Amino acid sequence: MDFQRIIDKYYPADSELRDIFMAHSRQVASLALEILEKKSLPLDKNMVETAAMLHDIGIFMTDAPGIECRGSHPYILHGRLGADLLRKEGVAEEIALVAERHTGSGITVEDIARQNLPLSTDRYYMPESLLEKLICYADKFYSKSGKGGKKTVDEIRIGMRRHSTESLERFDNLHRIFGEDNHKINS
Repeated sequence: MDFQRIIDKYYPADSELRDIFMAHSRQVASLALEILEKKSLPLDKNMVETAAMLHDIGIFMTDAPGIECRGSHPYILHGRLGADLLRKEGVAEEIALVAERHTGSGITVEDIARQNLPLSTDRYYMPESLLEKLICYADKFYSKSGKGGKKTVDEIRIGMRRHSTESLERFDNLHRIFGEDNHKINS
């Protein structure tokens, strides 16, 4: 699949938003491919790269000026919007689901209600497949704002804990699957 064609269609060349989008997507793709190899995961390398490069395709439709997004929707909707866009573009459903389910450590119906999130509950926002979980995990290590360096597991855990203990538990479960074997999770 030609993910670059889709990126080029929605992210104009020589724009700061494209630079931010591409840098983040490449970082996520690089880490996901590294984990794929280290863990000998039963996933297709091209599918992993495509999913990583397109997981945030919907950010341009959101209102997040700090990362040059000048759309009209709340940022929390970028996954759902991106999934809808990918479906419209004829992209494989496996890739669209990665976009839809990668936010945070997944979002439950309870999260939507408790945090009053503007997400419809007719969709499922929790990563299920190994591909969805891998990209969700790799995405947590890189921010689209700031210096763009790789976060530590402890930094991610602090951010997850701010959302909820359930978010933190979901991240810890992903870390048990994809993290370094010798790294202990500090509580």
